[in-house]
Amino acid sequence: MLFDKDDGPAAGGKICLCVCIQYAMVGHVLIELLIGQNSIAALKKGMKKVLTISLVRHGHVHNPGAVFYGRLPGFGLDAQGLQEAQRAGRALHGKNIAAVFASPLLRARQTAREILACTGVRQLRISRLLTEVHSAFEGRPSAEVDGVRDDIYTGAPAGFEQPADIVARARGFVQRMRRQYAGKHIAAVTHGDIIVFMILWAKAMPLTPANKLGLSASGVLDGYPAPGSITTFTFSTLSPDEKPDVRYLKPV
Repeated sequence: MLFDKDDGPAAGGKICLCVCIQYAMVGHVLIELLIGQNSIAALKKGMKKVLTISLVRHGHVHNPGAVFYGRLPGFGLDAQGLQEAQRAGRALHGKNIAAVFASPLLRARQTAREILACTGVRQLRISRLLTEVHSAFEGRPSAEVDGVRDDIYTGAPAGFEQPADIVARARGFVQRMRRQYAGKHIAAVTHGDIIVFMILWAKAMPLTPANKLGLSASGVLDGYPAPGSITTFTFSTLSPDEKPDVRYLKPV
């Protein structure tokens, strides 16, 4: 495991016989959906893809106490989560992944190791820029979060993260990847709200808690990124202000 700057080597070595899954069918509908419309225009203009980042949400977590675990230590994948991580790894097989990054939290690292096994990448790199949201609800019953419709931001005391803070650090990760992996495709295992607010940013939608659960119109069929889902951001220019195209895939 390599730590990304602020962060040190572990790694991977499992062998996985993988089948590349690019699309999944539900009825007659492809689950991999184009969220932005700029991809078609970019292809028509022959623009070069400068960077592709696939943000993977970690798999389902073993949480018998039904707590909002946030950044608490422990809380690894359960059997369902392991299967979701393996499906994500198979979906990324054959995608020429240049590097695999993960949040330092256990559930993200476990998910990332399944991706390593299927992509042939040898080292897992850890970045704290990908970690879970710093929230005042950490350690409290999940029912309390459900009671506020997953809005852990409104009225939060000073010192806890707001959506703009989350996007700022996620964009910091993107800029670092642009410098280090120009022209490459990387995978990064992170957490649901980080992915949600990056989608909202890419779509130029307000970074509000109210928009968190309304992503179905943007191609996220479940309304919120599913465990083990892959949201891919493609940057086609060198501009730091570019809004990338976004694709969402729920591997099956």
